Amino acid sequence: MDKKVAFYTLGCKLNFSETSTIARSFQEEGFQKVEFNEYADIYVINTCSVTENADKRFKTIVKQAQKANEAAFIIGVGCYAQLKPEELAAVDGVDLVLGATEKFKITDYLHDLSKNDFGEVHSCEIQEADFYVGSYSIGDRTRAFLKVQDGCDYKCTYCTIPLARGISRSDKLENVLKNAAEISEQGIKEIVLTGVNIGDYGKGEFGNKKHEHTFLDLVKALDEVKGIERLRISSIEP
Repeated sequence: MDKKVAFYTLGCKLNFSETSTIARSFQEEGFQKVEFNEYADIYVINTCSVTENADKRFKTIVKQAQKANEAAFIIGVGCYAQLKPEELAAVDGVDLVLGATEKFKITDYLHDLSKNDFGEVHSCEIQEADFYVGSYSIGDRTRAFLKVQDGCDYKCTYCTIPLARGISRSDKLENVLKNAAEISEQGIKEIVLTGVNIGDYGKGEFGNKKHEHTFLDLVKALDEVKGIERLRISSIEP
């Protein structure tokens, strides 16, 4: 019988797109995706560092998972998991905490799914989060969230995003178009472009390495994708 996995996403559209991509990696390994309030063998909580009372919110969601299956393997990923991994690992019932780069290799960290006395942490130094991992949501809504950019170089004193997601970096244009085509093939006609700041698109595929395309190039190219009738632009700053 297939193992079951459930997901809970806190925060922004960017987190939502990444949760969908992580979910597909589980399905490729033979897991069955179920709703978060259903019985599952594994519960994955994608956290946000901007959410007010992030730690309390996380504890509440962990309890929800335990109510559905007290023996479940519980994993914390996302921005808060990068910023405060030890805090999340100390929450009763949490077995694994993965940082900014590790979350995209989540199935590599699953061994026997035995409950741990204390959460195991795998979290990189944020300077190591300098490569790009594309993602998009599909099958959850009538529109798809398509990630085109990640990270931020504007170290505003009030904001934790650079510490949680690393430097600004962008996806290759051809990869964005490939993902858009896959979305269109599912019959979805609306795409929401997402990232930390998509106005930064073209800032560098890896760190500050020169990127070949601008945000205008991206929008013009996406406008040519067959089947996509509407593009929405989110999180853009001039």
